[in-house]
Amino acid sequence: MAMFRYKAISASGDMIDGQMEAASADEVIVRLQDGGNIPVEAKPADAGERKGLFASIGQRAVLNQAQILQFTQQLATLLGAGQPLDRALQILLDLPESEAAKKLIERIRDAVRGGAPLSSALEQQHGVFSRLYINMVRAGEVGGSLDETLKRLADYLERSKALKESVINAMIYPAILVCMVILSLVILLVWVVPQFLPLFEDMGAEMPLLTEVVLGAGQLLQGWWWLLVVLAVGAAWLIHHQYTDPDRRLRFDGWILKRKLIGSVLQRMETARLARTLGTLVRNGVPLLSALSIGRNVLGNTALAKAVDEASEEVKTGGGLASALARSKQFPRLALQMVQVGEESGALDDMLIKVADTFDIEVKNGLDRLLAALVPTVTIFMAVVIAVIMMAILIPIFSLTSAVG
Repeated sequence: MAMFRYKAISASGDMIDGQMEAASADEVIVRLQDGGNIPVEAKPADAGERKGLFASIGQRAVLNQAQILQFTQQLATLLGAGQPLDRALQILLDLPESEAAKKLIERIRDAVRGGAPLSSALEQQHGVFSRLYINMVRAGEVGGSLDETLKRLADYLERSKALKESVINAMIYPAILVCMVILSLVILLVWVVPQFLPLFEDMGAEMPLLTEVVLGAGQLLQGWWWLLVVLAVGAAWLIHHQYTDPDRRLRFDGWILKRKLIGSVLQRMETARLARTLGTLVRNGVPLLSALSIGRNVLGNTALAKAVDEASEEVKTGGGLASALARSKQFPRLALQMVQVGEESGALDDMLIKVADTFDIEVKNGLDRLLAALVPTVTIFMAVVIAVIMMAILIPIFSLTSAVG
C-alpha cells in the first residue's frame, strides 16, 4: 500500500484534494467514483512537482489539436464498428507518422491492457488531453456509450477548431496590412526623407514646422532605433506584467467586453465556447455543477469566468442556470433566453448546443463587420500619414521654386 495525492470534483461541483492510501492510482480513482466524485488527478504522494512539470512540458507537444481530433474520430469509428478498445488502440498505433505520437498511443494501449479504463490511461499522459476531454470519456465509460461519447467529443473538438481557425483567418489580412503600414513608414522616415535634408541645407530653405518634425522623426529612427526597440520591449513586458495581476486583468477583461465592436465579438465567441462545452458535458451525463466547474476553464476572459463561478454558487442552492448567469449581465440576452427555454422544456443540453451554433454564426458575422471597419480605417490612416510626409517634403521645394520664379 502507498499514499496517493488526488484531486476530484465533488457532486456539488467543488474541487477537492487530499491523500489516500491505496494499492494503485486506479484504486484511488475507483474509490473517488464510488463516492460520487469525478477524479481529475491521482498520483503517488512522493512524486515531485518538478518532475511532473518537466514531464508535462515535454509531452504537451506530442499531439497538437488537429492530431487529437483525428485520434478521437478514428477511435470513435473503430469502437462504433465493434472493435474492442485495446484492439482499436493497437490499430491506431500504426497510423501516426510521429514517433512520439506512437509512443503516446502505445502507453495508452498498455495501460488499457493492464486493466485501467481509457479515461485513466489518458489522464496518465500528464496534460496531453484536457480535463474536459478526460471527464467526457469517463462519463461515456460510466454510461456504457464510449463510442457515441467519442463521436460527440470529436464534433466538439472539430467545431472548436473551426471557430479558432475562423478567428485566425479573419485577422491575417488586417495583420499583414498593419505590418505593411509600419514597414512603409519606417522606409519613408529612415531612407527616403533624410535624403532631402542635405538638399534643404544647401539651398538655405526655411523649413516649416511640419517638415522639421518629419525630418526629426527620420533622424530619431536612424540614430536611436535600438532605444526605440528597447522601449517597445519594455512596454510589452510591462503590459504583460500588468495583465498577469488577477485584479488588473479582471478589470481589463470587464472593460474590453463593454467595447462596441471587439467586445461584442469576444462576448459571443466566449458564450459559444461555454455553451458548447456545457451542452456536450451535460449530454454525456456530467452533472451541471461539474460541467460549470469544467466549462469556466475554457473561457479566456476572466470577467466571464467569474460570472460562471458566481452562477455556480446560485445553481448549488437550486437556482436556474439562465437566471444565475443573467445576474452578472455579462452574457447576451438571446443566449440566456434560449437556455431558459431549454431548462423549462427539459432539453438543456440540446438548447446549449443550439446556443453554440447560433453564436458561432454571430461570431463569424461580427468578425466580418469588424474586418469591414478595420481594413478601410488602416488604409485611410496609411494614406493620411504618407500624404503628411509628402507634404512635409514638397512644401519647402515649392517655396524655393516660388522664390526663384
